[in-house]
Amino acid sequence: MARQIKTISTFKSKLAGGAARPNLFEVEIPQFPAFVGGSWDNETRDKFSFMAKAAALPASNVAQIEIPFRGRVLKVAGDRTFDVWTVTIINDEDFRIRTAMEEWMNMLSKLDNATGATNPTSYMVDAYVHQLGRGIQKESQGHGGDTTQQEPLRTYKFFDIFPTNVGQIDLSYESTDTPEEFTVDFQVQYWSSGTGSQGEGDQTGTRMD
Repeated sequence: MARQIKTISTFKSKLAGGAARPNLFEVEIPQFPAFVGGSWDNETRDKFSFMAKAAALPASNVAQIEIPFRGRVLKVAGDRTFDVWTVTIINDEDFRIRTAMEEWMNMLSKLDNATGATNPTSYMVDAYVHQLGRGIQKESQGHGGDTTQQEPLRTYKFFDIFPTNVGQIDLSYESTDTPEEFTVDFQVQYWSSGTGSQGEGDQTGTRMD
């Protein structure tokens, strides 16, 4: 079947949104477990949205099951798996975010005696990644005058996460003009995505609850 010749002009018409940009995003952890909630106050939570310099929109994984049949292999869908979610954080001199993450980890397994929380609901929380666009989707009238806001292009909600690694910070006399940063690895039970700011609406159907 003959195919229509595509030109740069037709490509431009399809790229009406200008393509989503990997540097336009925001990571949000609205609340911490109650045991360490004092470290995750409004100021720290707001600061985290600025200092989380790298994250990822999650991969969608379904394993395959191979069933041999007369010299051939039939491939059928297996179980879904969820990757570790890693966030890279800039470390400020107040150490607020790193301290909160270390306290969360200490809640799971204490440094001195290895005891820790046993009820999963006490140490798991939800998190969000908002993919932002370059345009302004909504304008509102605030107390201080006109303010502009953005509705996320898409939001991914990570359910019942908890950290399993707070990465080391490398120190060196040779490192100059470079801020400290560290990574945190979170285990994820499952995720959902949608057009709403809470990862709801037009969902992908990945939720299991």
